[in-house]
Amino acid sequence: MRIKIFQDGADLDAMIAARTSGRVQGFTTNPSLMRKAGVKDYKAFALKAIAAIPDLPISFEVFSDEFDVMEREAREIRSWGGNTHVKIPVINTKGESAAPLIRKLAREGFSLNVTAILTLDQVKTVAGALDPATRSIVSVFAGRIADTGIDPMPVMTQSAKLLASLPKAELLWASSREFLNVIQAESCGCHIITATPDIVAKLPLLGKDLRQVSLETVKTFYADARASGFKIV
Repeated sequence: MRIKIFQDGADLDAMIAARTSGRVQGFTTNPSLMRKAGVKDYKAFALKAIAAIPDLPISFEVFSDEFDVMEREAREIRSWGGNTHVKIPVINTKGESAAPLIRKLAREGFSLNVTAILTLDQVKTVAGALDPATRSIVSVFAGRIADTGIDPMPVMTQSAKLLASLPKAELLWASSREFLNVIQAESCGCHIITATPDIVAKLPLLGKDLRQVSLETVKTFYADARASGFKIV
């Protein structure tokens, strides 16, 4: 596969294990994932992650709702070092575009990850704000698009075309739901896909003989039934 897999989450042990396995090429997280993982100190967690994984890209997100404070948070995150991308939401909670801030930071050479994108209009806006000379990630939430009953593949294919003129911009398929999304993302021209540890663990299944999968499935059912002491007759 050409597509890069970034593990999504905030479990530091799981992140270190994924790096050691060599199955992933980077990591993403956000305040919601950190809260779910029980992280109490945002900066302390980030610094530990950077120290443990200094060579692979990790994205850390700003979370203020005011753009001037977002900018201060972005500058602080950048100062942490490592191979860090600063995540900027495409809009704030009022629906106001972050494009001016994205443009400013991109011109200063920030490595950005623009997140929470769900529409092609948002992709166009972000593409117009990014700097061709600055590395960036454009995270389109394909999984959440699919959650609304819309096929995300045409959106992702068109997004790749919209970003084609930006040589250092990478399109990321965010909020994946199953391993098939990895194949779909690559076929759409995405450079990166985020995946939970459960999805990453399925990488060895790629291309596996389905007859073997069938046999292993039946053996699992049989073993579980015996272990449970189930009887029908």
